[in-house]
Amino acid sequence: MRVGRVIGMKRRKFMTLLSGTVSWPLTAQAQLLPKLPTIGILGPTNAAVAEPWTAALVQRLRELGWIEGRTVAIEYRWAEGRTERAAEIANEFVRLKVDVIVTSGTLNVLAAKQATLATPIVFLAAGDPIGNGLVASLARPGGNATGLSRQSTDLAAKRIELLHEAIPNLRRMAVMINPAYAGAKFEMAEIQAAAGTLGVELITREIRRTEDIAPAFEIIMGRVEAVNVVSDRLTFDSRVLLNASALAAGLPTMHPFRAQVAAGGLMSYGPSFQDLSRRAADYVDKILRGSKPADLPVQQPTKFDLFINLKTAKALGVNLPVALLARADEVIE
Repeated sequence: MRVGRVIGMKRRKFMTLLSGTVSWPLTAQAQLLPKLPTIGILGPTNAAVAEPWTAALVQRLRELGWIEGRTVAIEYRWAEGRTERAAEIANEFVRLKVDVIVTSGTLNVLAAKQATLATPIVFLAAGDPIGNGLVASLARPGGNATGLSRQSTDLAAKRIELLHEAIPNLRRMAVMINPAYAGAKFEMAEIQAAAGTLGVELITREIRRTEDIAPAFEIIMGRVEAVNVVSDRLTFDSRVLLNASALAAGLPTMHPFRAQVAAGGLMSYGPSFQDLSRRAADYVDKILRGSKPADLPVQQPTKFDLFINLKTAKALGVNLPVALLARADEVIE
C-alpha cells in the first residue's frame, strides 16, 4: 500500500509538472505575439458617404502589404459632420495609442492636432495646409501632420469655365460663400478673375448659417442664370437644402464635391477623393515603416473628377452639351 501511494504521488507530481511545462510556452507565446500596427480613421461624415474613399485607401494598403486584420488593424470612427465629435474621436485614438490617424478636412485635422503632438496624422484632403496652420511648409511640414492638399491653382476658375460651358448664355452668376471659410479670399480671387475673362457678372451672397440660404435665393432669383457654391463645412452640410432652394428657383449649381451633386446639384468639379485616398495610403505605409510626417512633403491633387446630375439638368430644362457629358467621370441619372 505504501509503495502504491508513493507511486501515485509521483505520478500526480509528474502530471502537474508536465501540465505546467505544456501550458507555460503557450502563455508565453501569447504574451510575445506582436500587436498589430493600428490605423485610426477619423471620417468627417459617415460610413456611407465615405465608402468610396475608405475602400480606395484600404485597397491601396493591401497592395502595399498592409492587410486589415492580418498585418494591420483599422479602427473606423465617424464625426457625422460635427467638430465636437471629431475632437472626441481624436482623443479616443490617442487613448487607444493608434500608430497613425488618417482624416480629411481642415477642421478634422485641427481636431487631431489639438489632441496629440506625437501621433502621426495623415490628411487626404485639406484646404490651405499652411494658412490653416496644419504644416509649417509644403516641402518640410514639421510637426506630426502631412498629407494632401485639395487646393490646386486655377481649380475655382475651372469650375466657372465648366459652368459657362454648361450654360452658354451665362451672363450673371451668383456666388454662395461663407466668409468665415478660411480659403474664401483665395477662392474668390480666382472666381473673379475667371468671371472677368468670360464676361460674367458676379453677385456674391454671404452665408454664415443655414438660415441664410433661403433668403439668399429669394434675393438672386430672376437676377442670375446660375450659382457657384464655394464649399466649406456649412455649405456642404446644408447641401440638400441649398440644392432644393436652387431647384425651386430654377438655378443650376456648381460644386466641388460629388456628394453635393448626389444631393441634387447640377455639377461638381474637384480633386478625385479616390486618388487622394490611394496616395494617402502611401503616406501611411511610409510612416508605419519608420518615416516621420515632418519629413514627408505635402502634395497637391493631380487627378480631378467631373460629376453631372442629369436628372437635375432635365428638371431645370438645361440641355447639356454632348461634349461636356462625354468628359464627365460620372453622369448621375
